[in-house]
Amino acid sequence: MKFPFFRSRRMRQTEGLRKLVRETVLSLDQLIMPYFLVEGTQIKTEIESMPGQFRFSIDRFLGELEELEELGIEHILLFGIPSRKDDHASGAYDANGVIQKSVQEIKKRFPNLTVITDVCLCEYMSHGHCGVVEGSHVLNDATLPLLAKTALSHAEAGVDMVAPSDMMDGRIQAVRKALDSNGFSHTPVLSYAAKYASSFYGPFRDAAQSRPQFGDRKSYQMDHANVNEALREIEMDIEEGADLVMVKPALAYLDVIRAAKVKFNTPIAAYNVSGEYAMVKAACAMGYLDERKAVQEILTSFARAGASVILTYHAKEVAQWAKEAGTPFLVKSYKV
Repeated sequence: MKFPFFRSRRMRQTEGLRKLVRETVLSLDQLIMPYFLVEGTQIKTEIESMPGQFRFSIDRFLGELEELEELGIEHILLFGIPSRKDDHASGAYDANGVIQKSVQEIKKRFPNLTVITDVCLCEYMSHGHCGVVEGSHVLNDATLPLLAKTALSHAEAGVDMVAPSDMMDGRIQAVRKALDSNGFSHTPVLSYAAKYASSFYGPFRDAAQSRPQFGDRKSYQMDHANVNEALREIEMDIEEGADLVMVKPALAYLDVIRAAKVKFNTPIAAYNVSGEYAMVKAACAMGYLDERKAVQEILTSFARAGASVILTYHAKEVAQWAKEAGTPFLVKSYKV
């Protein structure tokens, strides 16, 4: 049919009509809120490069989770920052480490909260790299047992899902085998499958105190120019036992999210990373953007591209806006 018989604008005239034919509907059920936990007590320190985000000690963090529960956010991702680092990342797999103790406390108080833990060594290594180092080289195979030990220690603490983020070859298989052989075959693995060597991680590295002391991470994180390589990485991780696969970052990699969604019959997660968060915060602080509208549009783009899970530092404030009815299209459950 041609104009004037067909007019696309007819179904755009009112909010009710727009909602009736909306193709992508966001849900709080899709959102995972990341947090940074430190050792000590009575600590809640704002992260300068990530306004509105904090480093928490576990005693202060439990109060934060009470607020999150009231807002309807049910999924969190935890990053641990130890008080002491070494070149063996011993704090990563210590049964009394910051993550292990925190998970135990969280599950006591909030048994229905989905607790996911980042499995990497960079925060625990004195040199800040994601693996064992020999000279200036990050060793792949020597790193795998440490990652497996870390994931197992998290499972033993009671975590709901582990999330290896190191980008070592074969780490999903190593983690899956360690879990399965120790009675945790039910524990799912979220793989940072297509994790790019991105400039958008800067604020995170300040927050997690994990900036490399030499070189960079380009020998193990992906070249930002590649899509087919990302699909190969995702395919390998699925074959090795990943239950959920992630593309990181998200905003500059919507094409990768879409390609993965089309190729693989599996849920895709998108990580709206620290630099993307900080850009929005900076622009809104200057009055250049309307924060609510910008965040809604960005998160919708991830879902539209094919992500069914979204990790974002905006999750708590999005839930607050939803509670205030400021985001009419964001609902508590999926549209059916």
